[in-house]
Amino acid sequence: MYWIALSPTHDDDFTPWGWRALQFTPRVARVDEAILLEASASLKLWGGRKGLRARLLADTGVEPATAPDWAHGKTARTALGLLRLQRRGEAAPAKVPEGLPLDVLTEAVPHVPVLERIGCRTWGDLQALPRPGVARRFGDALLDAIDCAFGAKPEIYPWLQLPEDFDMNVELMSLATTAPELMWSAQRLLTHLQVWLQARNRGVVALELEWTLDLRRLNGVKLPPCEQMVVRTAQPTQDITHLRRLVSEHLSRANLSAPASYLRLRSLETMPFGGISKSLLPEDNVKGERLHQLIERLSVRLGEDNVVVPVPQADHRAEAMQQWKAARHATATPFDAAACDPIYPTWLLREPLRLPVKQHVPHFGGPLRRLTRLHRVETAWWTGDASALRDYFVAKSEAAGFVWIYRERPQQLSDSETSGKDYRWFLQGLYA
Repeated sequence: MYWIALSPTHDDDFTPWGWRALQFTPRVARVDEAILLEASASLKLWGGRKGLRARLLADTGVEPATAPDWAHGKTARTALGLLRLQRRGEAAPAKVPEGLPLDVLTEAVPHVPVLERIGCRTWGDLQALPRPGVARRFGDALLDAIDCAFGAKPEIYPWLQLPEDFDMNVELMSLATTAPELMWSAQRLLTHLQVWLQARNRGVVALELEWTLDLRRLNGVKLPPCEQMVVRTAQPTQDITHLRRLVSEHLSRANLSAPASYLRLRSLETMPFGGISKSLLPEDNVKGERLHQLIERLSVRLGEDNVVVPVPQADHRAEAMQQWKAARHATATPFDAAACDPIYPTWLLREPLRLPVKQHVPHFGGPLRRLTRLHRVETAWWTGDASALRDYFVAKSEAAGFVWIYRERPQQLSDSETSGKDYRWFLQGLYA
């Protein structure tokens, strides 16, 4: 058996450290002031004892400044006893567990004064005492504990289980009067969320930040007990840096109705996380923020209606081939005009421009000379509006260069009937 005992720095770190430990072994328990891991079955998977400890203690994200104290042993009580000696600044005895002092064994602590008066000061001394006398004087619990400490009995603990959803509430160190003041505590909660996501192998899509108001009334107005803020991401993520930026943008635009005393973070929607796909080619692995993350932050900062992308539509009319939608909610790929038609112009006018016609020739910066055969469009009859009856051409003038124009045919007349008459000509696109 191989046990590791961890002692987190702060009380509110026990839960995330327990979640992190579950990534390496399913046998994790909270015992007294420590977290115990039994990892003998997974040592080979994580590269042995040194590899397991390195993975467990490195890149924790829970405490950026310091790692927790830890110790290891063949039994849980041995690891816990060594951890307590380490925290007291005492060196481990030459023989373990025989040389460990009695005051690092939980079940022996109430009986230490009596045991020391009879010369019993170490675990080895306690094990050497007559068992019937120890049972009569101190109870069976002390005998069971020393047997477990020496590996004579199995150690059974209530194993830690991961919750199905993340939900954590913390008390603020001081009352927060503005929403940005909540960010310090929110960062800590987001760090715990990342640990939970990694342990569950899931990515968050939507989360809720809720703060408890310290006042029930303000200026005679009744206040709600809590206020909430929902943060959504375009893709499932475990990226704590992106989540911090996103939450910070939301908080910078939120207002507190009254000072807040508690902050709660819970997951609203998560999805299985398959990791981040990366290319083997260095030029494909561009450093920096991903495009969808930048869009999410800009949408929060500038407003969703101010960050838009073109979305293709099933329509033959050039002005209706795309619509501008909020980039954060658009699921279609950006509009590619070149993929529709090789002669499609690179720039469409917002509204077609009526062109003057002289001697049956449209003018735009001079007379236009048609370079292509007509491209006829007859569409939109099903909408109930006037259908589009158009003949498109690529044309050129000496002053304006290449342009995209169309003539509008009367709806009830054929080409033979309109011959000799002037069509209505429009400019709709320009070529760079």
